[in-house]
Amino acid sequence: MSTELRRLRNYIDGEFRDAADGRTTEVVNPATGEAYATAPLSGQADVDAAMAAAEAAFPGWRDTTPAERQKALLKIADAFEERAEDLIAAEVENTGKPVGLTRSEEIPPMVDQIRFFAGAARMLEGRSAGEYMDGMTSIIRREPVGVCAQVAPWNYPMMMAVWKFAPAIAAGNTVVLKPSDTTPASTVLIAEILGEILPKGVFNVICGDRETGRMMVEHPTPAMASITGSVRAGMSVAESAAKDVKRVHLELGGKAPVVVFEDTDIAKAVEDISVAGFFNAGQDCTAACRVLVHEAIHDEFVAALAKAAADTKTGRPDDEDVLYGPLNNPNQLKQVEGFIERLPAHARVEAGGKRVGDKGYFFAPTVVSGVTQDDEIIQKEVFGPVITVQSFRDEDQAVAYANGVEYALASSVWTKDHGRAMRMSKKLDFGCVWINTHIPLVAEMPHGGFKKSGYGKDLSAYGFDDYTRIKHVMTSLEA
Repeated sequence: MSTELRRLRNYIDGEFRDAADGRTTEVVNPATGEAYATAPLSGQADVDAAMAAAEAAFPGWRDTTPAERQKALLKIADAFEERAEDLIAAEVENTGKPVGLTRSEEIPPMVDQIRFFAGAARMLEGRSAGEYMDGMTSIIRREPVGVCAQVAPWNYPMMMAVWKFAPAIAAGNTVVLKPSDTTPASTVLIAEILGEILPKGVFNVICGDRETGRMMVEHPTPAMASITGSVRAGMSVAESAAKDVKRVHLELGGKAPVVVFEDTDIAKAVEDISVAGFFNAGQDCTAACRVLVHEAIHDEFVAALAKAAADTKTGRPDDEDVLYGPLNNPNQLKQVEGFIERLPAHARVEAGGKRVGDKGYFFAPTVVSGVTQDDEIIQKEVFGPVITVQSFRDEDQAVAYANGVEYALASSVWTKDHGRAMRMSKKLDFGCVWINTHIPLVAEMPHGGFKKSGYGKDLSAYGFDDYTRIKHVMTSLEA
């Protein structure tokens, strides 16, 4: 007997709708490998409708006062708290994440981030008005950019939706947001929550695949395209947006180096790094995936990290003892398996290295040692629960290895030597450098990288500024 699948719908101009042509895709729970819902496979007509709704709503939302936008966002934050269990349930079905960790590690920061941007709405900064030419007064206006086309990823679909809509709406923009085709459920629920608070057309959600995202970015209406995703996807968005000179905000891949010096407390570092590497099945652009260890402690560190991996559990969402759930989809499972299968002969799998079970897309916590700088697993993003370990002899070699990849999002340094920590933080070419920790984020501080990790910042006042434009107004004092 077949179970009827739940029907998810687009949210356009204040109402839920099916795709105009009726097309759908199945949505699969990665913990079971079974479909639980259908979602619209949106086409050009759906994109046109969403963009028209956002464009029509923009003048009214743009002209609201910062206080009004703050009030709306504070209501949204309260609503997220009130409907936390519904959001958790949708996200767990989306991703297979552990229920308890979703409750403790995602809901509180999401609510805090929305409240931060509610405050940012009233903190628009600009240079002082003044007379920079005789008889003329200059004024700086900071304005919203307009309609924003936003594409969120599947690793943190709920939180990344917040990172997209909160600064955009706080600044006075309107939004068309597309979740990943594998994780639309929590974003559709977010649309329901926001729809009870915001004017129609301010926030719109359309479901679909890569082609739907392309249509959004190439559409003439948006003034800005924002994507969190792979380097390939970011390059495609930048190329498409260039055709009509759209603003582009890209948060792309990562290959975070974790530089561990010989004076480090090995037990403490291993405990923290293993969590930062395996959390969310390593499906995090900032995951502690590439460990560089001083040669004096390399063997001891590898043994301790392998034991930590062996002691780390993956499993179903309702298991309270697991650190992480499944990989998001069968393609991602195949990708992770491929990296292990293609390891060179000099590499050693110290722990894990294989799929767990035959139902769902689970992969064991994995540690790989003996790798060299040119190896594929060092140079390319695995995006799975895999930590590699390399050895280095001194600071210069550590910096060369750390910076010797095309990604530049996040990094960390582990040492008791303050001067060394400061030298390394200066030399590491990454948007974030943590010292004796890895992965904590706060709403007040920016998140974003360099090189092929993209450009633009999420979170913080810098992230808010990205959704504004600067206008100079000059007036004659003689008129």
